[in-house]
Amino acid sequence: MSQHVYKQIELTGSSETSIEDAVQRAITKASETVHDLRWFEVTETRGHIENGRVAHWQVTLKVGFTLD
Repeated sequence: MSQHVYKQIELTGSSETSIEDAVQRAITKASETVHDLRWFEVTETRGHIENGRVAHWQVTLKVGFTLD
């Protein structure tokens, strides 16, 4: 079994659609410049309300990736 060392960063994604979409948007964008993403943990979920309805979701997550 190989041993890894991980670095952890914090991201915040947003979406008008869903919490899951906000998470996916954050991970997709991060993967453009950060390689070897391995795990994530949702640490905070927020939303914006307009006219009595959820206008968009905002999700903060920790993302771990392996170091070279």
